[in-house]
Amino acid sequence: MQENYIELVKKINNGKILTYSILTFGCQLNENDSEKIAGMLEEMGYVKIDDYKKADLVVFNTCCVRENAEEKLFGKIGEIKKIKEKRDVCLAIGGCMMQEEKMLKKMKESYPFVNVIFGTHTLQNLPENIYKAISKNQKVKDVIDIDGEIYEDLPIKRNSNFKASVTIMYGCNNFCTYCIVPYVRGRERSRNPEKILEEIKNLANDGYKEITLLGQNVNSYKGNEKIRNFADLLNEVCKIDGIEKVDFISPHPKDFTDDVIDVIANNKKISRIIHLPLQSGNTKVLKEMNRKYTKEQFLELAEKMKSKIDGLVLSTDIIVGFPGETDEEFEDTLDVVRKVNFEQIFMFIYSKRDGTVAAKREDQVPENIKHKRFDKLKELYESKVDENNEKYIGTVQELLIESLSRYNDNTYEGRTKTNKVVIIEKSKDYKIGDVVTVKITENHKWYLKGEIL
Repeated sequence: MQENYIELVKKINNGKILTYSILTFGCQLNENDSEKIAGMLEEMGYVKIDDYKKADLVVFNTCCVRENAEEKLFGKIGEIKKIKEKRDVCLAIGGCMMQEEKMLKKMKESYPFVNVIFGTHTLQNLPENIYKAISKNQKVKDVIDIDGEIYEDLPIKRNSNFKASVTIMYGCNNFCTYCIVPYVRGRERSRNPEKILEEIKNLANDGYKEITLLGQNVNSYKGNEKIRNFADLLNEVCKIDGIEKVDFISPHPKDFTDDVIDVIANNKKISRIIHLPLQSGNTKVLKEMNRKYTKEQFLELAEKMKSKIDGLVLSTDIIVGFPGETDEEFEDTLDVVRKVNFEQIFMFIYSKRDGTVAAKREDQVPENIKHKRFDKLKELYESKVDENNEKYIGTVQELLIESLSRYNDNTYEGRTKTNKVVIIEKSKDYKIGDVVTVKITENHKWYLKGEIL
């Protein structure tokens, strides 16, 4: 059905040079959705430009995990409103934020000029919705509350020609008390493993070398009788010729089973930095977050992973200032950070999300205390960066060259299998997308320098 609408819009656009621009807010799952949006738009005859203020069709793909995402979106919508007053622009807004009832009400009352609103479960209907908006001047709202189906083989326009993300499942069943995701992304739905492997094999045939498997809770993946679970799928992905690096985000500690650890230990293709979200280091706070593990269980898991997986380092997420968190409970988080020695920490100040259990609590932590704790965590993490970097000096690393360096046009920038940024001299002997062997020579805190061997 959607192929028909793609062709109808293509006919309308025939002979015109119409442009599109997508602004993506949020996580890599949103980025992957935006690649699918881009794929559909290009099949409809639109041409991508980076400056959304000059585009004929603008898509905002939203996130609702942090409160400031709303403020940012409203500012962008206001900019498009001014542009629409001067020329014809089709504005479509989709993603997680559009699954929230309060946001839909806000859009209807304050932004009636938006042409298309679509949710996380109706992305595949975008060609039909665009057709109605541009051919019939309809205001389209296409949002459903039920869990969406999994649609395979949607057109996709990748942002890179050597690294790609592949969504293996959608939704989440965990209902962490601070998180809105299960309410806007729905319950867990896993893709057919054969379809996933087919997509990755096609990517390998097209020259892609790095694959990131995506899911809200990626290691809770459920397959079929042949490829039963995440460990089986991960093992099969590593067998695909041409793929040199495999990563995955975001796992949940409760689903980090021994078979997954064994697969990582036995496959050198898999990234040697594993993201293991902590959120809090205090058992009482973890229980109130509904995280389903204790401080001690997390530390035991981290130690088991490090003992079994050669060269492993860990990254994590931490929320500071969860409702009711005391200074003593926050100190438990700092204690875990010291003991695990995370290579990377993504730190967040707790943000109330309407509709979640935690948002209803009356014991919200004052903003000034949240920020003091955040600064303390940041200071602890940064005090360990140089120490962690020094262990790389003199080591030999495989490096995927990703881009020209942001520091110097005469150098390239790449990442090791532990996600360390390494700068190397530019040369005609290698190019962006190549995998090279380097010796690490210098530590510059936020990046390393290396020499090609």
